[in-house]
Amino acid sequence: MLPAQDAPPPDAGSASQGLGTPVVEIADLEFRYGTQDTPLLRLERLEVAAAERLLIVGPSGCGKSTLMSLLAGVLVANRGRVAILGTDWRALSPSARDRRRGDHVGYLFQQFNLLDWLPVLDNVCLPCRFSARRASRATIRSGSIERDAGHWLEALGFGRARWRQPAGTLSVGEQQRVAAARALIGTPELLLADEPTSALDDARRDEFMSLLLSACERAQSALVLVSHDRELERHFDRGLALGADR
Repeated sequence: MLPAQDAPPPDAGSASQGLGTPVVEIADLEFRYGTQDTPLLRLERLEVAAAERLLIVGPSGCGKSTLMSLLAGVLVANRGRVAILGTDWRALSPSARDRRRGDHVGYLFQQFNLLDWLPVLDNVCLPCRFSARRASRATIRSGSIERDAGHWLEALGFGRARWRQPAGTLSVGEQQRVAAARALIGTPELLLADEPTSALDDARRDEFMSLLLSACERAQSALVLVSHDRELERHFDRGLALGADR
């Protein structure tokens, strides 16, 4: 558990959740694009507890990335319930979904989506510019948003010497660590990671996973990671297979 000074401030979105509320709750999910006859994704039930590690595996086209978008509230289900911290995404307006995503969900993209021209430290601070809740949590934890950004960069093995460099000058492995620090700043309750190790060799993959899981434990963030790589299974509490991997 985090020490007392790391506890997040209460907010309206969490005050009524209760200690037993899952971070993720899915029930009778069905999703199809447009006029598809057959749903791309069906999932009867899934829950992810606070600080749990879940790996989702499956071949290309099985719906892994679509499920991540549903968990993030970028897409909404055609049928069923997809709830984050007790609130169903379908019950919220688009603007309310944006606010809730910013407050409670960190996202580690496969292509990282860093701003190449922006310095490393500023890239990591970006989520706090769009979420007062995460800015408050970062400040309470470390004294300022910038110091909290530095905390997560160091936790992920990214040294101080390059914090002021434009992100576009970094190697793929370095950009990956910066993107992970950006996802973790302000300790969101849920971290979603979409194929974050696909460009790494086995040794660098395992090194990054060790750092990422340790950082998630510090943040007490639940981690849901999608991949086609079953070698990652040993790092996770449990797994879910989609598509042909069932």
